[in-house]
Amino acid sequence: MPSDDNGSELDDDWPEEEPDVELDVDPDVDPDIDLEDVLDEDVIDDEDDDSGVPEIDDDTDDSEEALDKLEEEELEMLTEDEAAEALPIDEAEELRQLRREAIALEAGAEDLQQDEFVCANCFLVKRTSQLANRRKKICKDCI
Repeated sequence: MPSDDNGSELDDDWPEEEPDVELDVDPDVDPDIDLEDVLDEDVIDDEDDDSGVPEIDDDTDDSEEALDKLEEEELEMLTEDEAAEALPIDEAEELRQLRREAIALEAGAEDLQQDEFVCANCFLVKRTSQLANRRKKICKDCI
């Protein structure tokens, strides 16, 4: 008796040939068409495709152009009164101004004069004449 790789015996009940099975035939399919010819025609050759080369994405340029176009259209739709009230804003200049202000805020209490102190409660720079408690460095306003 034949056996498989595991050593178990195979059944001899299996027929050597499979019986013919009737398949449902689709009425829309032409039985005279050779399927091998159809498959050969439908094969797409990807050898010429540059799959290794990444495509350049111009979405950023397109989106900037689209935003500029929308802004121009909005300006065209303004009435005379609205156009007179609209102020053009230079975004780059606004950013520079914000940076300057942030840098000015960073100039901390290191620049204290001889007669100044920083209150430990309100963190304001005060004159020493405003000092209420020398040891705790608290101003008269915070007592």
